[in-house]
Amino acid sequence: MAGLKKTRRIQLIIAGFSCLFAGFVVIYLAAGDALQYFYSPSDIADNRPMDGQIIRVGGLVAEESMVKSGNTVEFIVTDGGATVPVSFTGILPDLFGEGQGMIATGALENGVFQAQEILAKHDEEYMPKEVADALKKQGVFKPTGE
Repeated sequence: MAGLKKTRRIQLIIAGFSCLFAGFVVIYLAAGDALQYFYSPSDIADNRPMDGQIIRVGGLVAEESMVKSGNTVEFIVTDGGATVPVSFTGILPDLFGEGQGMIATGALENGVFQAQEILAKHDEEYMPKEVADALKKQGVFKPTGE
């Protein structure tokens, strides 16, 4: 009897760990498409992600770099250390402009970042944390209060 109880207990423990492992695998596989890694232009220059991999890139829109052609706009994003050319087709946020902080979601294709979504800062005091951190790392961050 004692041996049967011990065997049952071990079987239940193994079944429980198997269920937990299967749950983690399902969550990992489901979240794989939802994970988007943030890159600054310097990060892309140093360690370029694979073409087609969905990522977020952020920095400042370089001055005099915006070129509009119909519904498509092309511009350059910089963090002071490197630049990335960006192409976006769609409607830009109202606060989007040259010299402004932004984050774009999309993928690199042949060296050009094809943006699917663009987020711009929402007032003169705000800059996305990832962008501010990347600019601080490059030594070009200028808080608006100064």
